[in-house]
Amino acid sequence: MDSFIPAYRKMDPDELHARGEELAELASPCTLCPRKCRSKRKEGQTGYCRTGYLPEVSSVHPHHGEERPLSGERGSGTIFLTNCNLGCIFCQNYDISHQGRGQTVPVGELAAAMLSLQQAGCHNINFVTPSHQTHAIVAAVSLAAGEGLTLPLVYNTGGYDSIEALRLMEGIFDIYMPDLKFTDPRTSAQLADAGDYPEVVFKAIHEMHRQVGDLVTDKQGIALRGLLVRHLVLPGDLAGSREAFRFLAEEISTNTYLNVMAQYRPCHEAIGQPVIRERLQRRDYLEALELAKEWGLKRLD
Repeated sequence: MDSFIPAYRKMDPDELHARGEELAELASPCTLCPRKCRSKRKEGQTGYCRTGYLPEVSSVHPHHGEERPLSGERGSGTIFLTNCNLGCIFCQNYDISHQGRGQTVPVGELAAAMLSLQQAGCHNINFVTPSHQTHAIVAAVSLAAGEGLTLPLVYNTGGYDSIEALRLMEGIFDIYMPDLKFTDPRTSAQLADAGDYPEVVFKAIHEMHRQVGDLVTDKQGIALRGLLVRHLVLPGDLAGSREAFRFLAEEISTNTYLNVMAQYRPCHEAIGQPVIRERLQRRDYLEALELAKEWGLKRLD
């Protein structure tokens, strides 16, 4: 870790600042995410994500429950951002992503939060649900880098990201960790209010992998750079696990670090809905895990 230099510290500070400015241009009228709602966030308008122009943060703390390469022994320095550009009816962080639990903070305070997590000994800075706030994040990274930030940056996303925004973040984020939630557009329309999700997430993961490649860790197994993918197995195979694993194996890499997750439980709007109201059965999860192995995906968290 001593010899590791995060991507953003290799970038000229003026270029890093300029990337933040370019993302800010996309943020108002807003075309940051694939919804392209064009809300004038600088003027106080909010779009689908219900988020203004300044950062909105729910919590900042070392997190010991993330994937092993992120949490390690000292935790992942997690910044939970408020609101979301998806409308998943089963979201387990519903109060943050849908009900807006959190507060608006200045960009400088977001930068200070990163430095405090570094001071606490965390392995990385982990931005959770960042897609709708990338302009503010990169502006804060620019400030924090000038004050001595040296940790890898993690882009922990639901996967509904625009290629235009991702390309502006090339050379800034070291680690991309997208969800691969659905592979059927009818399901994603019903459960996340995003019928184009499969098309968008496949393109986004291609771009993320192009930028950072397969996951690289240090001698202690701590992530330094690369792609991690999360796939939450859903009841009734609503997540389309077979197609998800085929895509990763054939179009990305069989060396993809993959977390096949079993923790689905019905929350909030999912309660009472057909199929999705059921808890995931252990046998269905084990079948999905075997499918991943059949496709040659062996780096399973």
